[in-house]
Amino acid sequence: MQRMDNAPLSTWPWEKLGSYKYLLCGPFHASLIYSMIWEQIQNPRWCLHILLLCALRGLIHQLWFSYCNMLFLTQNYRILQQGIDFKQIDREWHWDNFIILQAFMASMALLSFPFLENLPLWNTKGIMFCIVLHVGISEPLYYWFHRLLHTQYFFSHYHSLHHASIVTQPFTELLAGMATLLEHLMMGVIMGIPILGTWLYGHGSISLIYGYILVFDFLRCMGHCNVEIIPHVLFQIFPLLKYFLYTPTYHSLHHTEMNTNFCLFMPLYDSIWKTINTKSWDIHERTSSGKNERKADFVFLAHLVDIMAALHSPFFFRSLSSHKFSFKLFLIPMWPFLFLLMNLSWVLHTTFVAGFYNLRGRLHQTWIVPRYGFQYFLPFAKEGINKVIEEAILEADRMGVKVISLAALNKNESLNGGGAMYVKKHPNLRVRVVHGNTLTAAVILHEIPQDVNQVFLTGATSKLGRAISLYLSRKKIRVLMLTQSTERFESIRREAPIDCQKFLVQVTKYQAAQNCKTWILGKWCTPREQSWAPAGTHFHQFVVPQVLEFRRGCTYGKLAALRLPQDVQGLGYCEYTMERGVIHACHAGGIVHLLEGWTHHETGAIDVDQIDVAWTAALTHGFKPV
Repeated sequence: MQRMDNAPLSTWPWEKLGSYKYLLCGPFHASLIYSMIWEQIQNPRWCLHILLLCALRGLIHQLWFSYCNMLFLTQNYRILQQGIDFKQIDREWHWDNFIILQAFMASMALLSFPFLENLPLWNTKGIMFCIVLHVGISEPLYYWFHRLLHTQYFFSHYHSLHHASIVTQPFTELLAGMATLLEHLMMGVIMGIPILGTWLYGHGSISLIYGYILVFDFLRCMGHCNVEIIPHVLFQIFPLLKYFLYTPTYHSLHHTEMNTNFCLFMPLYDSIWKTINTKSWDIHERTSSGKNERKADFVFLAHLVDIMAALHSPFFFRSLSSHKFSFKLFLIPMWPFLFLLMNLSWVLHTTFVAGFYNLRGRLHQTWIVPRYGFQYFLPFAKEGINKVIEEAILEADRMGVKVISLAALNKNESLNGGGAMYVKKHPNLRVRVVHGNTLTAAVILHEIPQDVNQVFLTGATSKLGRAISLYLSRKKIRVLMLTQSTERFESIRREAPIDCQKFLVQVTKYQAAQNCKTWILGKWCTPREQSWAPAGTHFHQFVVPQVLEFRRGCTYGKLAALRLPQDVQGLGYCEYTMERGVIHACHAGGIVHLLEGWTHHETGAIDVDQIDVAWTAALTHGFKPV
């Protein structure tokens, strides 16, 4: 059930502001600047503490999100194996609404109780008072408020939004944005009782406010991280502890079986009022053992592109990875950190899992080779990169992976012959090694209008260039193949049927294409070289990085890509510059290989006879052209 928008306090007052909602924090900044410059106040004002707490609370949620999505650390301890899809990400987009709201609630409390501004830095007795008030008032109050939210009216009008997410994340938790205004107001009261109560007893302190709020956020994020981090042996040594500290498994059960496990942090109250899920500890023991991993059926072996693109990884910022990559100015301050990360990548000699999704009951994972694009062109790095890729293939073979698809530079002809080197070295591989370029060629070729009778091709003697040339020659389309090597041109020409060889023409200059309006770019093309194309030219391309769209009056195609079938599940990240749900054609080629159950390796030269076979198979399995 979904909440009703006309229910009181079910929507946010700044809902229509979008990202401009952060301007609401402007008064805090203005007040701080005014007090420090014009009033010359030396001690930090309350607005500074509010801003610091806002930043720290956001940081806690972000760090927990990053940790629980670092699959190379957490995949064996994940509670629910489903992924987070784009729908859930969009629902949780404004997860930080609660930070703005509670900043205003805090400012109202400070204006109502001005003595709070003069609190000491530390008060030991205050900690004990705060714990007593939390355990004695906040915990049971939250429990019964939570029970109220699960009654028919309040659930359908308010709490159903929170429970729309079965697989929890730190951004899902009730304290964060996956809740209505009413729920957040009540959470603010629940958090405020121990702080204000301790102050009324005369034992309040600044450290207490910071500590209580940040520990509160920390525990809420922990409970929603979908990764079991508390070892079961801890409860075996201290049996009573399980009634005073909940676990991620404990709260995850509340999202799958909603009439149990209502507590805030302490299962004691579920035990007292008999709402504890009796399976909690058995499931916790199994999950915390680290044996909850599911083996992949398909692996897409990618690599890092450049320094800034590293932030597009699913475990950094969800707001970035859930959209296609583009350069953002506000990320520039992170460049030193990313530069350090790049240098540390030289030390890593093994791949890591970056993301996953499910398709028709099969687990698809993306593994990353910890090398950046430019490193593939360093002569001394070639051997090391090949070793990392080889180890990944062998690991996939040991795990029972059925298909491993090589991405981009991982199948570079000069590096490993399009993957052929590994197959030749390990002839008994059970995993099928696939470069996916057959489907890439098919996508490019099917973008060309049927009435075209001549094309201009750069990168003509590359693996893809060769296949495209031979295929078009069979269709009686004249191909102007730009290459300086007559030997390589003749080698490809001899592969064409005798009656088709006349359609392959070697050219050595861009000027030869000044009357051709269909260009296929397999090699970087400068603005000056593009200037030879006539007006109205369409530039197809399979070159990485893509060429600059320099020519006005001309159109530019994107890299070969296909949209995933509609029944894909748990996909919540974009593949580099691709739109949501769109993947590179070579990635799709590996998936088709798996779905078709083909038993051959797809390495080395492209089999031109298989281009139409791969295209038909892709369409049959629900892939769609972009």
